[in-house]
Amino acid sequence: MSQVKVLVVDDSAFMRKAISMMLESDPDIKVVGMGHDGNEGIELVKKLKPDIVTLDIEMPRMDGLTALKHIMADNPTPVMMISSLTTDGASATLDALQLGAVDFIPKQLSFVALDIVKIKEQLIQKIKHIAQNKNRLLRQIRSRTIPKSPSSMNKRSSRTTGPTSILDCTGRKEANIVAIGASTGGPPALQAIIPRLPRNLPVPVVIVQHMPPTFTKSLADRLNSLSKVAVKEAEQSEPLKAGVVYISPGSQHLTVKDSSSLKQVRLSDEPSDTLHKPAVDVMMRSVANAYGSKTLGVILTGMGSDGLEGLKVVKQKGGKILAQNEDSCVVYGMPRSVVENKLANKVVHIDRMANEIMACF
Repeated sequence: MSQVKVLVVDDSAFMRKAISMMLESDPDIKVVGMGHDGNEGIELVKKLKPDIVTLDIEMPRMDGLTALKHIMADNPTPVMMISSLTTDGASATLDALQLGAVDFIPKQLSFVALDIVKIKEQLIQKIKHIAQNKNRLLRQIRSRTIPKSPSSMNKRSSRTTGPTSILDCTGRKEANIVAIGASTGGPPALQAIIPRLPRNLPVPVVIVQHMPPTFTKSLADRLNSLSKVAVKEAEQSEPLKAGVVYISPGSQHLTVKDSSSLKQVRLSDEPSDTLHKPAVDVMMRSVANAYGSKTLGVILTGMGSDGLEGLKVVKQKGGKILAQNEDSCVVYGMPRSVVENKLANKVVHIDRMANEIMACF
């Protein structure tokens, strides 16, 4: 593979240097330019034609969101945002993902001494994954494959790839809960699903999205404002109710405590040795043990294989599994691992996922 060409745009000289040093520690990545603000970033994208842009959100003269709009309109290029961990930063990051950015890295976490090796490895891995899938991501950007709003969803393609066996839910209730796992590209994917669920949804929904704590609260609030169902960040010991969507807080695992007929949310720091916290595997395994064959597991876009082991338990218990298809994923990692292990009952384009979920009720 030829070197991945990266453009770094940030108003902080320290951040530009730090990001460049991390990226160029890998011989397969080359930083081809550095911009001081949004205006310069736009011009450098035109001039240098990078494979990927890292773009700070908060900059003088022209901020990252404005620059992102221009880049997507004039020279579509995969963009990774650099975001603060504030509430405003989280909201702006969700805006950026909706505008076409493929991922983000939290600024405050980027260069803490204890986390520097882990953050560098994750950043390099993400940059390489994005570069490998550049053509597909550009098709998504140009065609707006990932919906911007619920009103636009009916206009999308319903293509699927992989297994096409339809879940046979005719005349009977197949699920008592929907459990969804997502990572890179997850927020827009969730926005393609949750706002399409009806107000009278007869089951609860639990979601693990790999995100920092501030971001999960902002994601829940945004989805709640767009949806007929209630969407909230999960709280310790609250009962799971039909028609409510519970998003696991960042940095805590979500499991289900099964006490007779009452099922409750349990939030915990344990297990502490998982790659992600919250982890899709931990949530899926717990839901499968609590709901058995009445579990509907959904695995969405994301890097790696988190969710695979938990969904094996869902399958063993007799539950059903939907996987997002490659065409509509930002990163076809988590769904791929499930599909290749022959766990998915159906592989679905993101624009059809809400319909497939509702077919089981």
